[in-house]
Amino acid sequence: MTEPSAHEEDPRGCSLYLVAWGFYLVVAIAAVVWVGLREGTIPTGLFLNRESWVLDLAYGLAAGFFLAAVWEGARRSLAAARELEATLALLLASLKREEALALALLSGFAEELFFRGAMQGSFGVLVTTLLFAFLHRGPGSGFRIWPVFALLAGALFGGLMFWRGNLLGPVVAHVLVNAIGLWRLSGKTAQPPQDTPK
Repeated sequence: MTEPSAHEEDPRGCSLYLVAWGFYLVVAIAAVVWVGLREGTIPTGLFLNRESWVLDLAYGLAAGFFLAAVWEGARRSLAAARELEATLALLLASLKREEALALALLSGFAEELFFRGAMQGSFGVLVTTLLFAFLHRGPGSGFRIWPVFALLAGALFGGLMFWRGNLLGPVVAHVLVNAIGLWRLSGKTAQPPQDTPK
């Protein structure tokens, strides 16, 4: 099987991109419906506090860079983290960098709107964080570390939402983490995960 040239579109990348967009749009719409049914309206304060948005933005950036540093430490020291990245790189290699950044923006916003905006308001931080981590499971040994990282990230996102009362910080943090990871893993030649020597 031949690989597409630099001037050809890879249909795998196009399919992944379109499916991801469709999925996250459905997640965002479900969250809007959930909040609307619960509140009777979609409060603008859910997304942004006009008096404290600069501070909320700063907290979101700090949280995002903290989580990115934690993952970088895990990647450097844990074989499971490197195995997960190798597996994800195989899936994402056909994505263009600009597509990866667009998906980071959409996925971070949609997931935070659903989990912290809709679900946390109904079930609280603990249940939402545990479900967020649970849904980040996957096949293979490399995916064992992903729910652990998602548990930490979900707790931080949920804590920001609980403390600040709006989604700006959690969304910024989530988008930043996704953007850093997707930028690194997309658009490059990926190698299949290697078994660690025994």
